[in-house]
Amino acid sequence: MASKQQLAERDVSGQAAEEVSEQAMGPAVLAAAASVGLAWYYFFLRGDRERGLFVGLWPPTILAFASYFNQRKMRQQLEMITRPGTSLKNAIDSMMGNR
Repeated sequence: MASKQQLAERDVSGQAAEEVSEQAMGPAVLAAAASVGLAWYYFFLRGDRERGLFVGLWPPTILAFASYFNQRKMRQQLEMITRPGTSLKNAIDSMMGNR
């Protein structure tokens, strides 16, 4: 049986993993939202429709790059845990950020 301290440590490590993923997407989401606002500004307020459309294409590109880097990070973690000689316990600890 796991002690209360070990259970608390597991909860904290799970929260830490969630915070890391939120931190990774945070800047990309903020940049995408800012570019949407900038596109609206150019398109509606300044009347520069071409520039507004151009800037409006940035959010999907920014989010695509963020998704690519998150997938790359997940692939590296998967390769790390599937190395020969890795036990199941070590693989799970590695995924949860305990190592």
